Parts: sequence; structure tokens; C-alpha cells
Amino acid sequence: MSEFITVLTGGLIAFVVTNLDDIIILLLFFSQVDANFRRRHIVIGQYLGFVVLILASLPGYFGGLVVPQEWIGLLGVLPIAIGFKQLLDRGSENDDQVQMVNLHFERSSSSNRVTSFLLGALSPQTYKVAAVTIANGGDNISIYIPLFAGTNFTSLSTIVGTFLVMVGVWCSIAYLLTRHPTIARVLTRYGKPLVPFVLIALGLFIMYERGTFSLLR
Repeated sequence: MSEFITVLTGGLIAFVVTNLDDIIILLLFFSQVDANFRRRHIVIGQYLGFVVLILASLPGYFGGLVVPQEWIGLLGVLPIAIGFKQLLDRGSENDDQVQMVNLHFERSSSSNRVTSFLLGALSPQTYKVAAVTIANGGDNISIYIPLFAGTNFTSLSTIVGTFLVMVGVWCSIAYLLTRHPTIARVLTRYGKPLVPFVLIALGLFIMYERGTFSLLR
């Protein structure tokens, strides 16, 4: 039992330390929720991106390949590209057909909610969230690889299970913060215009922190 508590505590600490900055990103995402960008896109995208980070960290468990920091930093290109795309698309109008389809599924009966969920999982919006989650996961991979190393299958399962639960907790905390009147007002007014610049800055920071720019020499 004491070993379980130790592993569980280690998993919680590792998650919190490596995902404090994700709260800010999630706040920005939830502040942009509208007819085309749903909460399910954010939650599914966050889980999808995090599963990729876990899979990328499994070489630590198998005692195999360790990804060089400089190459991990190349993931910073993803939020930069998304940020520039949002800047270029800022003046474009939303597609009325997409809005009508989304509203239809939002109001549909429970028998159609599975279809709506699957469409959310397949939406480009979901993959944008997943891409940012993956790109912001350099710290996660560098910490999870040694964390997974030397563990047995039971301990690994406990850690991964803790991570997956905490992803849901993280999304809930970010969503509740955006529901706070003051925070919601500030994010609604200033959040969306700042998102592309935050994403670009995040990508540059990831590349700088990982020493990726040294690859250009």
C-alpha cells in the first residue's frame, strides 16, 4: 500500500509540475468557445495530445531511446504555425453551414450524442488543441521518460491512470475559472485577440528553452 501511495504521489507531483502552464493555455481555449469551437474539442484534444506525450515517453519504461532536447524543441513549430494561421484567418467569417451543423448536434437527442462526440473527435479544432498540447509537452517528455524508467507495469499503470484523471481535473479547473465573472469578462474581451501571439511566443519559448536554435548553426 505504501508503494502505491508513493507512486501515486510521484505521478501527481510530476503532472502538476509539468502542466502548470497548460492552465493558461486551457483558459485561453475555453474563452474562445463558440458555435464552431466546442468544449468537447478542447477536452478531447487535450486528452489526445496527452496520450501522444505518454506514448512518446514510453521509451523510458523500456529503457530505450531518449529523444534529444534540441529535437523535442522542434515541436514548438506547431503553435507558431497555428498562431500565424489564426492571425491570417482573423478577418474571415465563420461558415454558416458549419454553425448550423454544430447547433443541430448540440440540440439533438441523446441517441445522436455519440455521433456528435465522434464528430468532435474528428474536428480540425480538436487536432489544433492536441497539437498545442503536444508542442507544449517538451518538459513532460523529459520528465516522464526518467519517471517511467525502472518502474514495473503496475507502477506504470498507476502513473498513467493518475495522469489521465488529472487531465480531466485540469480541464475542469480551467473551465470553472473562465466561468468566474471577472475572469470571463477579461478573457472574453482580451483573450481571443491575444491567442495567436501567445501561441507564437509559446512556440519560440519552447524552441529557445530546448536549444533548438543551435541546430541552425
